[in-house]
Amino acid sequence: MIDFKHRMAAHCENGVISNLLHFHGINLSEAMVFGIGAGIYFTHLPMIKMNGMAVTSFRPLPGTIFKRVTRSLQIDIQVHKFSRPSKAMDALDKNLAKGIPTGMVVGVYHLSYFPAPYRFHFNAHNIVGIGKKEGHYLISDPVMEDIEQLSPEELVQVRYARGTYKPRGKMYYVKSVPEKIDLPGAIKKGIKRTVLEMVRLPGPVIGINGMHYLAKRIEKWPKKGNRYASRNLGQVIRMQEEIGTGGAGFRFLYAAFLQEASAIMQSELLASASEQMTQAGDMWREFAVNAARVCKGRNTSETYSSVANQLREIAGKEEKIYNSLRKL
Repeated sequence: MIDFKHRMAAHCENGVISNLLHFHGINLSEAMVFGIGAGIYFTHLPMIKMNGMAVTSFRPLPGTIFKRVTRSLQIDIQVHKFSRPSKAMDALDKNLAKGIPTGMVVGVYHLSYFPAPYRFHFNAHNIVGIGKKEGHYLISDPVMEDIEQLSPEELVQVRYARGTYKPRGKMYYVKSVPEKIDLPGAIKKGIKRTVLEMVRLPGPVIGINGMHYLAKRIEKWPKKGNRYASRNLGQVIRMQEEIGTGGAGFRFLYAAFLQEASAIMQSELLASASEQMTQAGDMWREFAVNAARVCKGRNTSETYSSVANQLREIAGKEEKIYNSLRKL
């Protein structure tokens, strides 16, 4: 087994990146990885379906954070996809034999070590292969407490999961790292990217505009029936709170990044933004609770219109935060 330190994380991609960088001598926290990689995001995409309902995403496309972090820090990486499982497994075996911890994108549904209630059709989960033992692959999964194991058959199944965003055997690893990194420069670049995507990009479905767009749709869903409305609002909650760390969790993670960055940059602006982002995270969590009550009909004081208005309040709160970060 590779001498790889397994550490738990709030989110799989950030955790994998942080752990891989630690292996190569670059000690960045999960929050710092998330911020440099501009991981905070929002989009509502009616044209893309998951389980028959529109996708609401609180993160950029899988692999984006890894590419941004390594590019900003000038880290040399390698990414592969394979048309055939046999080639994918051979490439992984060669890396492990060389002592190279290797990240992989997999589907969650067939991960045998996941508790049954947490298995669902989501094909953007990140894990690290760190060796083999008695014919099984040793897996560092940052959302699990300990090192896990998968048989070759199980690993092939999750690496070639079917459905939306098929992983297609994707694997990635660090080839080399620079002697020194420009952390303040990477922090500024990550914040600039976040501001661009959340408040400056045109179009109705991304960033703050996307939140307002979703709010309008939430108000219209009851016109198509209670079942339709509850299923779609439930999908938003699920993608916020269950798939990754979602809306609220990502806000808390970004707040931690801003707090850590404020010490490095000696910036009161970043410290203040961190406090405001924590408040935004609280608002997202309250939104999820109220939306769940509406879906289940457990609170007559909350309606689809009221949760839509709550989403508009969140959008207004975050817009002020991102605009303040433009002054950095």
